[in-house]
Order: sequence, then structure tokens, then C-alpha cells
Amino acid sequence: MSSNMNSRSLVCPPCNCAQMALADTRIAYQPDVDKHAGVLAYELVQGDLVQWNSFMDKSIPDPPTAVLLHGILGSRKNWGSFAKRLAHEFPMWQFLLVDLRCHGDSASIKKRGPHTVASTALDVLKLVVQLRLTPRVLVGHSFGGKVALSMVEQAAKPLARPVRVWVLDATPGKVRAGGDGEDHPAELIEFLRRMPAQVSSKVEVVNALVKEQFSVDVARWVATNLRRSSPLGQQSSSNFSWTFDLNGISEMYKSYEDTNLWSIVENVPRGVHINFLKAERSLHRWALEDLKRIHSAEELAADEGGGVEMHVLEDAGHWVHADNPDGLFRILSSTFRIETTIRGMQD
Repeated sequence: MSSNMNSRSLVCPPCNCAQMALADTRIAYQPDVDKHAGVLAYELVQGDLVQWNSFMDKSIPDPPTAVLLHGILGSRKNWGSFAKRLAHEFPMWQFLLVDLRCHGDSASIKKRGPHTVASTALDVLKLVVQLRLTPRVLVGHSFGGKVALSMVEQAAKPLARPVRVWVLDATPGKVRAGGDGEDHPAELIEFLRRMPAQVSSKVEVVNALVKEQFSVDVARWVATNLRRSSPLGQQSSSNFSWTFDLNGISEMYKSYEDTNLWSIVENVPRGVHINFLKAERSLHRWALEDLKRIHSAEELAADEGGGVEMHVLEDAGHWVHADNPDGLFRILSSTFRIETTIRGMQD
């Protein structure tokens, strides 16, 4: 099913910067996630020239598809405005946005543990198999970046060759905690786990987080994961509850810290191109040894059509798609232009 989207302004958490949702894009929603055991909640944001849905004749080839993956405590909505902008610029493409396990609308879809980077990647691979898609581009932010790498590590299919992977502000190995003045995700998750399951208002949560020395931007962003649990206007002392499974997310973040995927970077499969993007102001996540190791991997990745590349996004902290969406768009656009050209030559 598809519905036309009109131009309107959308707020992009966590910094509340307004991005324009451009016209001539369509969103195809999964009809009923509860009827598909083991499937993630998702949206397909399609360019104006895409004439495809998962229920059509399977003899019709699927259009070039990119998968966009959010980070810990995020949701597919984090990528909404950015995906619409990409679909407007590249109307032959479609963009699959998912809620990872324990997050957003997927939190109500019960998943067996362990809740790890690898199991999360397998979820996404199962989804693209069900939709009969062959993604050509994987873009993952933070935790989602490691999930993208794990997808490449686990599966030759249903990933295309060539496939281009973008790991946004995450390294393949051990995650280093932030310095003084930085928000620490593990501490944030544990604090949220200690809070009541239901709260009276979003302001209550924001104030509690700020009191615990978390930044205002992060506090406001976290509060977007609250949904009203009693009908509007109904008298209740607890009107909001979380849209995610914090116990599962705690396990996922521990896996994110510990998962080591250097092997896939230092021995890149043929036809895979891995791009790392470092946010200029996110220095605590990028140890000098990690940068040297990635640059060494660039030199080692000599296979035709494959490789490793390092990029730097200026004027951005960890929240790259909120801090500098224009700069991120310019960097990522090269991938979609290259893939569109390759597809045109093949056709």
C-alpha cells in the first residue's frame, strides 16, 4: 500500500532541527506487523519513479534499495526526513527504514534472546528476504553501523554485489565511553530502567534526566520514545509509557560495546565497499589506533569493486543526520549516483 506525501516540516531528534519532507515521495507501510511472526516493523520510502511493492508480480525486478538503520534508543523515525530527501533526489531508489528489535513498533514483536548485534542483523536479513529485496546500500548509525557490518559478515545473499556499506560514527571494535561532559549511553539506559514504567508527562522525564546531568538535547530525544497509555482527556496519574524494551536494549548495548567486526573490515569480501564516517566533534569514539587500523585496511582492500574508505563529516557530533544533514547528504549522495550509473550500464 502506498500513500502520497505532501511537503511538510518534520522535526529531527535530538536537536529539533526542522527538515523539509519533500514532495513526490511515497511511503509504503507494512500492513500488519503482528501477522508476520519474527518480522520487524518498517516503512518503505520510495522515489517518484519507483513502481514496485512487495505484493506485486515477483518477476518484476525490485528497484535499487537502501536500508537505513538507527542506533540504540532510536527508531526508524530518526531517518524519516533524510530518507524522503534522498528519495526526492534519487527517484529511482527506495529506502527501507526499520525499527530494530526492542525499539519502536518492533518492541511489541517478541524476539528470542540473546539480544546482540548479530541477532539484530539477522532480523534485518530475514526482513529483506521476506520482502524479496536485494539491498545495494546499507547505512547504519552508531549501533546500526555495526549491525550493517554484521549483515555483510553473515550473508552472501540476500545482499547484492556490489554492496556499499556506510558505518556512521562507529568503529568495528570495542566502543569507548565518552569523556567528561559526554552522555554515556550505558548510564542512560540504566537510569531509564530505574524509572517507573509509566509516567505522568514527557516533561517529567526530561527534568529527571537533566537533573542526572544528561544533556537537554538527549533528554528531549529520549522523551520522544514515550507514548500515551491512556486516552486523551481521560483522568490518569500515569499517561505515558515507553515504546521500547529497556531490558533488551541494555543487552543490545553491551553487545555493541563488545562485538568485534574488524575481521570483515580487514578482509573485505569481493564486491563489498565499506565506508566509515567519523563525526568531527565525536572524537571520544575514535581512538588513534582505530583510525590507523582503518587506513591500513584501505590500503589492503585491493579487490576490484571492493574496499574500505574513511570520511570525515565536518561540524557534526555523534548525531550526524541531525547535526549536519546537508553535509551528510553530500557525502552519501556519491554512493547513490555511482550505483545508479552501474545499474544503468547493466540494463
